[in-house]
Amino acid sequence: MTDDVVVRDSNGTQLNDGDSVTLIKDLKVKGTSETLKRGTLVKNIRLNGNPGEVEANTKQVKGLVLKTEFVKKA
Repeated sequence: MTDDVVVRDSNGTQLNDGDSVTLIKDLKVKGTSETLKRGTLVKNIRLNGNPGEVEANTKQVKGLVLKTEFVKKA
C-alpha cells in the first residue's frame, strides 16, 4: 500500500489513522436495521488505502466502512 494517498473529510481536513470523526448525516447501515445518527462520534478510524473511505467500529456495528463525504474530523 502506498502512503501518498491523502484522505480528506467533508470539510477538506486531512484524516489520519486513529483520528476521531463525527457523522454529518443520519446513515442507514446496509445489512442491519441500525441507523447511525448525525453527530455520532466514531473513534479510532483506520485508513484503507481508498481516499473516499475509512474503516471504523461503533458500539452498534463492527467493521463499518464510512464514506468520507459523510464525516468531519472531531
